[in-house]
Amino acid sequence: FCILSYCTIFPYLVFQIITLSDLECDYINARSCCSKLNKWVVPEVIGHAVVTVLMLISLHWFIFLLNLPVATWNIYRYIMVPSGNMGVFDPTEIHNRGQLKSHMKEAMIKLGFHLLCFFMYLYSMILALIND
Repeated sequence: FCILSYCTIFPYLVFQIITLSDLECDYINARSCCSKLNKWVVPEVIGHAVVTVLMLISLHWFIFLLNLPVATWNIYRYIMVPSGNMGVFDPTEIHNRGQLKSHMKEAMIKLGFHLLCFFMYLYSMILALIND
């Protein structure tokens, strides 16, 4: 299940990076960029929270502790959206205070983290199949 979950998170992260870089190059406007990205924030939060809870339930402590900070950050970022904003990505604030660069850096870090976790899960699955 974790591998399938991560296979759905990868395209979103790549889409997020491409959309943010399009905004940076002025190929799209801020409103359409933010509306596209905000549609996928909740599924990402739910998907990562479910994976983290499943690791806790199945007693995989190392992987749970590895996923916990990222899941906590995603939930914190979603909860702390100021009232009146469009969502996590807000068109009126995305160009202010370097938020575009920080969103881009966060997407790259999360992509690297999810790639690392994906290969760990794949290795664990292969190891479990060989041991059975």
